[in-house]
Amino acid sequence: QVQFVESGGGLVQAGGSLRLSCAASGHTFSRYTMGWFRQAPGKEREFVAAISKTGGSTYYTDSVKGRFTISRGNAKNTVYLQMNSLKPEDTSVYYCAADQLNVGPNAYPDYWGQGTQVTVSS
Repeated sequence: QVQFVESGGGLVQAGGSLRLSCAASGHTFSRYTMGWFRQAPGKEREFVAAISKTGGSTYYTDSVKGRFTISRGNAKNTVYLQMNSLKPEDTSVYYCAADQLNVGPNAYPDYWGQGTQVTVSS
């Protein structure tokens, strides 16, 4: 079973940047489509971004397009989420996720990280 260790969350002022990392272990990383989701207090978990197994294709929810960038390093078994121009409404717990097929707003992944808190102050 694939397992994840997430890092990079924290407190940042609006307009600032953070880079989340998610290191995977336990299975061949390149077999998985990877993604990031987030969940704010009192809200449902929502899709943020996804990246294909080779890294050749990416997909973002509209609210983060142009501000967030998902990438992966298969040699390091790690997926990243670079978050720029952060807004208070980006405040959430961010989860990395993996699936051998699809990751997206309508594709619920099989494997999840433990989450990392991102707080953006105004």
